[in-house]
Amino acid sequence: MEEKTLVASAIYTLLKDQLDLATIENLLERPKVKTHGDWAFPTFVLAKSLRQAPQKIAADLAEKMVSTDFEQVVAVGPYLNFFLDKGQVSSHVLQKIITAGTHFGDATIGNGETITIDMSSPNIAKPISMGHLRSTVIGNALANITQKIGYTPYKINHLGDWGTQFGKLIVAYKKWGTADAVKAAPIKELLRLYVDFHEKAENQPELNDEARAWFKKLEENDSEALELWQWFRSESLKEFQKIYDMLEVSFDSYNGEAFYNDKMDKVVTLLEEKHLLKLDQGAEIVDLSAYDLNPALIKKSDGATLYMTRDLAAALYRKENYNFAKSLYVVGNEQSIHFKQMKAVLKELGFDWADDIYHIPFGLITKDGKKLSTRKGKIILLEEVLNDAIASAKEQIQAKNPNLPNQDEVAHQVGVGAVVFHDLKNDRLNNFDFNLEEVVRFEGETGPYVQYTHARSASILRKANFTPAADITYALTDENAWEVIKLLQSYPETVLRASNNFEPSVIAKHAIQLAQAFNKYYANVKILVADEEQPARLALVYAVKTLLKEDLRLLGIHAPEEM
Repeated sequence: MEEKTLVASAIYTLLKDQLDLATIENLLERPKVKTHGDWAFPTFVLAKSLRQAPQKIAADLAEKMVSTDFEQVVAVGPYLNFFLDKGQVSSHVLQKIITAGTHFGDATIGNGETITIDMSSPNIAKPISMGHLRSTVIGNALANITQKIGYTPYKINHLGDWGTQFGKLIVAYKKWGTADAVKAAPIKELLRLYVDFHEKAENQPELNDEARAWFKKLEENDSEALELWQWFRSESLKEFQKIYDMLEVSFDSYNGEAFYNDKMDKVVTLLEEKHLLKLDQGAEIVDLSAYDLNPALIKKSDGATLYMTRDLAAALYRKENYNFAKSLYVVGNEQSIHFKQMKAVLKELGFDWADDIYHIPFGLITKDGKKLSTRKGKIILLEEVLNDAIASAKEQIQAKNPNLPNQDEVAHQVGVGAVVFHDLKNDRLNNFDFNLEEVVRFEGETGPYVQYTHARSASILRKANFTPAADITYALTDENAWEVIKLLQSYPETVLRASNNFEPSVIAKHAIQLAQAFNKYYANVKILVADEEQPARLALVYAVKTLLKEDLRLLGIHAPEEM
C-alpha cells in the first residue's frame, strides 16, 4: 500500500495545519468510477474548519498540487482524485511479486500465535454429506489464510461421537442389523438403521425409551454398549478419511464430544464456586438476562449434561492446552444463539478470553431449494458429488485436450477444486442451491475457469522461455495492463480483508476478477510480440500466474500447469 501512503503524503504537504498524515490516509478511498482515478480524498471533513464548500476546497487543492509522482490530480466535485503513474507503479508491483513469489501478501500480524479452528465435525455413523462440505472447506481456507498472515492454525475435527443417537443406533442394530452388513458398507448400513429407527419410532414411541436406556448404559461404561460405540466410531472414521483424502484436508485433532465426558464436572464446579447455577424446574441453569439471552441450560432435571456443558469444557481445555489467540467455530448459522450463550457464560466465569472466541456462521446448501436432512434420508453424499465432478472434468479434458499428460490427476484436481471453489466463492452467510453442471463449467465464475487461466499463463511463459529478474524495470502503461496491475497491487490488502472478516470468498472473488482482467488483457494485447515491452508483458503474466496459484492454494485447491 505504498501508493496510498504516497497519495496521503502529497495531501499532507498542503494540509499540515488541518490534518495529520494517519487521518488523511484513513480518509482515502477508491473512486467508484474507474475513470475517476485510483485514489480519492473527500474534502467534506475540511468544510467546517476552512468555512468553504467541499467542491471549492477540492478545486483549490488540485490547483496547488505540484507533486510529480502522479499522472494527474483533479477535482471531481467534492473529491480530490489521484491518477497514479502507471509505469512507475506497474514496475514496482511486478518487481515485488517477482521477488516475493507466492509469499507476496504474507504478514507477521499473528506473531506465531495459535488459532484453533473447530471445523467439519461430522456425526459418527452418518455419512459426510454436502451439508458438511461448508464447515470443512471454510475452516480449511481460514487455516491457510490466517497462516499467511503469521498465525499458527490448529484444526480440530470435533466429532459428533456421543449423544442419544448412539442409543438409537444400538437399538436399531440389535433389532434389524447384522455385523456382516455393517462390515460390508459401514456408513451406508448405519445410515439405513438410523433412518429406519426414526421411521419406526413415529408409530412405536417405546423405541425412544429403549434408546435412552441404551445410551444410559453407554454413559455408565456398559461393556456391550461401549464395544458397539467404539466399533461404530472406528468404522465411520475410516470412511470419513477417504473423503478428507480426496479434499486433501487434514486435522491436528479428532477430539470429539466423547473426549470431554470426564471434563464437564470441572465446568459445573466452577459455576458452583461462582454461585452462577440456579435451579429452574429441576434443571440447573445460568441466568443470562444481563446479556439479553435465554438461560444457558447446564444440567437437565435428570442430571444429564448438555451440549453447552460440553462446549464450555472444550473451550476451557483449548485455552489451557493451546493458549489460543483466537478460537474459531465454523458452525452453521442456526447455532448463533448457542455460541452467544457460551461466550456469555465464560464472561460470567470471569474469563476475558471469551472475547477471543468467534462463531463463524454460514448458510445452507440446498437442493432444488430444499434443506437437506440426514434424519429423513434426504442427503447428497459428498463422496458421490466429488466423484461425479471428477468424471465431468475428465470428460471435458478429453474433449478439449485429449493428449494432456496425467489426465486422471488433473481431472481430480479440477473436479474436486470445482466443488470447493463453488462453495467458497459464495459469501459464507448466503444459502446456495447446488447444481453439479454449473459447478464444473470451464467458463464463468468457476474454479475450472480460474485454473484454466493459470494454465494458460503457464503455457505463455513456457513458449517464451521467460525467467523473471527482480532488478529489471517492467513498466506498463496501457489501460488493459493497468486493470490487472491494480488487482495485483491490492493483494496484501485482499488477504488482510479475508482474514479480518473470516471470509474466504474475498480470496475467491479476487481470483475470479484477476482471471477475468488477465483474459481481457490476453484478448487485446499480443503478449509474445518481440519488442522492448515484451519482458514487462511477460513479467505481468508471471505475476498473474503466481497470485492465481496462491489464491487457489489459500482456498485448498490445486493449480495445474496444463489443462
